[in-house]
Amino acid sequence: MMDCDHCEQLLQPYLDRVLSEEEQLVAEAHLSECAWCSKRYRFEADLRLLVKTSCAYEMPPELVAKLSALRTPLV
Repeated sequence: MMDCDHCEQLLQPYLDRVLSEEEQLVAEAHLSECAWCSKRYRFEADLRLLVKTSCAYEMPPELVAKLSALRTPLV
């Protein structure tokens, strides 16, 4: 059985669907039995969805101008 630290290391690759089949099964087994890691997984999955959907909308020109004014030039 995987411990929570190992699950934490595999969480992003699991969400990216880049784990081997064996690693995926081990991660899923742990997530199904560990309430804390399952909650962490749901948070990360929801956060990804929020970022993905928020990026689908074009920013108003005024906001783009304000953000551009805040940008620090690269040296």
